Amino acid sequence: MDTPEMKAAAEVPQKMRAVQYDAYGGGAAGLKHVEVAVPEPKKGELLLKLEAASLNPVDWKMQKGMLRPLLPPRLPFIPATDVAGVVAAVGSGIDGFKPGDEVVALLNAFSGGGLAEYAVASAKLTVKRPSSASATEAAGLPTAAITALKSLRSIGAKFDDDTAAGKPLANVLITAASGGVGLYAVQLAKLAGLHVTATCGGGARGMDAARGAGADEVLDYETPEGAAMRSPSGRKYDGVVHCAPAGVRWSAFKPLLSGGNGKGGKNSSKVVDLTPSFSAYLTAALHRVTRARKRLVPLFMWPNKAELEFLVGLVKDGKLKTVVDSRYTLGDVSKAWEKSMEGHPTGKIIVEM
Repeated sequence: MDTPEMKAAAEVPQKMRAVQYDAYGGGAAGLKHVEVAVPEPKKGELLLKLEAASLNPVDWKMQKGMLRPLLPPRLPFIPATDVAGVVAAVGSGIDGFKPGDEVVALLNAFSGGGLAEYAVASAKLTVKRPSSASATEAAGLPTAAITALKSLRSIGAKFDDDTAAGKPLANVLITAASGGVGLYAVQLAKLAGLHVTATCGGGARGMDAARGAGADEVLDYETPEGAAMRSPSGRKYDGVVHCAPAGVRWSAFKPLLSGGNGKGGKNSSKVVDLTPSFSAYLTAALHRVTRARKRLVPLFMWPNKAELEFLVGLVKDGKLKTVVDSRYTLGDVSKAWEKSMEGHPTGKIIVEM
């Protein structure tokens, strides 16, 4: 008699629908709907039947060639890495997963594969999702929520599972707070007990979303007050999560920072830059060498399973939510791509399979 695992594997088709690009540039028009072979999981990998994937700016930046020659490693390439679905088959050397498990996963950036009916994921970056979390909500988590979590921890925010010593934060600034990373960052900052000042665009919708996520003060960055980024209540910031695209100079942040309670180390006030320019890297290097009390810190994104498990746990407990800007089918993925390239989404852009 076939086991459930054997039966599930037998039901996997040989071919699948997918969306890929085979040249740099072209935007949404460069995406092609194709039929390709379903990938096979290797040792330590899971084959997932995908239900949803979320887009991130890095996806279309890779298509534009902004990360070459590193990413994508080869063409044609199936983009997207943040997915949710059901385990269809299990590779060798894996314990803890079986066909039928509902999961969320972060795919390998060098392999991609999220805009397809099936994808292989490393078990090291795959987490079971609770029944209370839909595939749409879970698919928004991996890159954006992990980035938000890492950024807040980088400036010194403490959560229930954190034991590291350091100066407790009180006030934080989050820029582009109505975007995918920003809305997670606002929620997580409030869970860490912080006072949050948020700047955002997107008009009333974006500002309402930031307030709904828990921001204490919300500024429209298109106004002089928002562009200045000053707290309406006069607070100095102990840390900044800078989610907005490159263009804001360090000199604009420096007078807004508290400066910490000592020189250097963990007690400095930090601006974590998610999209650092070359000059930002130089500034950060100078701050590190001089042990400055006010520092610019580029974020390096090295995700791990424990972070994703922590975030999924917050979703399970009803403490963290994914704000969905818009949903598209795989057949309408070009519209989702265009929406992402336009910028200023309020939350996450989701492609449902």
